[in-house]
Amino acid sequence: MLEKIEMVVFDIDGTLTDGRLIRDNEGNTSKNFYAKDGFAMGQWLRLGKKIGIITGKESRIVADRAKELGIIDVIQGSKNKARDLEQFLEKYSYTKEQIAYMGDDINDLGILSKVGFSSCPKDAAPEVLAMVDFIAAHNGGQGAARDLMEHIMKANGMWKKVLEYYQKEENRS
Repeated sequence: MLEKIEMVVFDIDGTLTDGRLIRDNEGNTSKNFYAKDGFAMGQWLRLGKKIGIITGKESRIVADRAKELGIIDVIQGSKNKARDLEQFLEKYSYTKEQIAYMGDDINDLGILSKVGFSSCPKDAAPEVLAMVDFIAAHNGGQGAARDLMEHIMKANGMWKKVLEYYQKEENRS
């Protein structure tokens, strides 16, 4: 099943972040992303696969983080994530079996049932924990996405390519 995955799609709040929204006195909001999640996502992209984001909120922070990671498939302000997923399926001629999704809350239940491989962070809502194929060892925004990316890449032999790449002296930083 995991060998077929071509695209991994993520929710943002509670999945790629810890779910906290931090506001300053001027009303600016910030979110915390985990560098190790981004690193693993970058390896997936480097190996020619796709990553998507579907989130219910709209935020420049999300657009900036997606751009930084090289993620071009971003849907913000989603009212129906399962329906919005269809855009990615149509764009790339993927079947649902080629999509993995990670979400953390009950607004993700619909999309989680529409993908080939469903997953969530360790601290997801009980209803989500009860239905997914994979539960990350870490909480959202604290390594859950890294757990998923490693799990998929190890299952299909891609993780070995990642390790080989960084074992070459010229690719070490």
